[in-house]
Amino acid sequence: MLSELHVKNLALIEKADVEFREGFNVLTGETGAGKSIIIGSVAIALGGKVPKDIIRKGAEYAYIELIFTVRDPGKVRLLKEMDVHPDGDGTVIISKKIMPSRSLSKINDETVTAGKLRDITGLLIDIHGQHEHQSLLYKSKHLEILDRYQEKKSHELKENIAETYREYIRLKDRLASFQLDEEARLREMDFIRYEIEEIENARLKEGEEEELSSKYRLFLHAKKITESLSMAYTAVNSDIIGRALKEIEAVASYDDRLSVIRDQLFDADSILNDINHEITSYMDDMAFDEEEYRQMEERLDLIHNLEAKYGKSPDQIFENLEEKRKRLKELEDYDAVRNRTAGELLKVSGRLEVICTQLSEMRKSTARELTKKIKEGLTDLNFMDVEFSMEFTRIDHYTVSGFDEAEFMISTNPGEPLKPLNTVASGGELSRIMLAIKTVLADTDDIPTLIFDEIDTGISGRTAQKVSEKLTYIAGNHQVICITHLPQIAAMADCHFEIAKEVLDGRTTTSIHSLGKEEMVEELARLLGGVEITEAVRANAREMKRLAKERK
Repeated sequence: MLSELHVKNLALIEKADVEFREGFNVLTGETGAGKSIIIGSVAIALGGKVPKDIIRKGAEYAYIELIFTVRDPGKVRLLKEMDVHPDGDGTVIISKKIMPSRSLSKINDETVTAGKLRDITGLLIDIHGQHEHQSLLYKSKHLEILDRYQEKKSHELKENIAETYREYIRLKDRLASFQLDEEARLREMDFIRYEIEEIENARLKEGEEEELSSKYRLFLHAKKITESLSMAYTAVNSDIIGRALKEIEAVASYDDRLSVIRDQLFDADSILNDINHEITSYMDDMAFDEEEYRQMEERLDLIHNLEAKYGKSPDQIFENLEEKRKRLKELEDYDAVRNRTAGELLKVSGRLEVICTQLSEMRKSTARELTKKIKEGLTDLNFMDVEFSMEFTRIDHYTVSGFDEAEFMISTNPGEPLKPLNTVASGGELSRIMLAIKTVLADTDDIPTLIFDEIDTGISGRTAQKVSEKLTYIAGNHQVICITHLPQIAAMADCHFEIAKEVLDGRTTTSIHSLGKEEMVEELARLLGGVEITEAVRANAREMKRLAKERK
């Protein structure tokens, strides 16, 4: 679950620290207090878009930190497979530092890419934003919801389809490469033979380029090396150490300390003689040969030319050579290979048809179960006499996930035919439909934390009460964090936070703090009564809290 949220210098927030709890967490506050900034900060930390001018005025950077506690062994295993290792308490820390020119994301103090961040956080948290219900207008989302619902049941079959589909595409592409007329076939064969001959005639050897390059550098800098060695030889060959040794040796018998100096000079003289010998030997071996230099240069040019055409290393060039030999043999046995490939493609496409059909039948069976549950959820959310189903269409080609297109269909009035969601449902209705779907998925969804940002827009009264009960139901198996303006929802909170806006030292600041029992009642009274809060309103708020406790 999401244990803690820390925000610094983000928009109106100078500093905010929140400790969330298990169950149903509710955030309320006056309009414009900055409720959306709190949830927005979570979305940004999870890899969402960083709005322009989000850094608080006068600050150098903004900082967001999410602390998750992960105790589920399955989740821990998946995180470790993604190279994220929770500590002994199951803690995973995700942070984002936003600077004017760039942003930096880290997981447990290690910098991560946006793609990896989204993959990892997708295991931990799901945000249903203010406009996410709009995704229901797209048919692709509908099939995704169905597959998510039956994921455990269809996982193995979908993997089989994906693997078979990849083989199908490979054979299809290979067969397409055999659509040549005789002239084109002969022309390609001639060109491949030329390339094979060019590589074979080069007689490349492993490590040859490195050896030649090293030797070439020596030849290239031979003059400079020779001059430096000559100067070094002259310096080392001077008799300064020898004369010093002779002078000290003459008086060494007078004092033991002079004997030590004599021995050191003797060692130095021996070392210099060895160095002198090495320099002489190196210079004797270093004979510049113009013809050898030219041959070496030509050989390196040939190797570099082959690498530019066929691969970045001899290993890659040899792999390319084998591919060309294979392709040449295919072209030589053109008709036989094409017929064999066509036969293999026919077999694979037949197998793909069978398993795609199996998945389609499984989807249709599961869709009946899913839509029945969604319909029940919609009835609970005050959709009276609603009809809800899923319509399937077969597309004219295979994909990595089968050949189905699916679309939710709804009728909200008796006697009206079922129609696609995007032609019937309003924004408020879509929001409730998404909540009904989330409620159904809550039993199978293993994402521990769900965030709902103002899912109650456009509802009130009995419907609001039903929405609160749905959210409470979801909170039975998940940590739920919800921003709301409705007292019916706020009353059901296990943990209630107030977001407030105030002016300090001439600057607007948003703060957030956890409410105690009496503070919860006072905030409920504000939501119920508006500007003037009377004792009757407070009594109503207490009654709402009492009834909410009984309903849980």
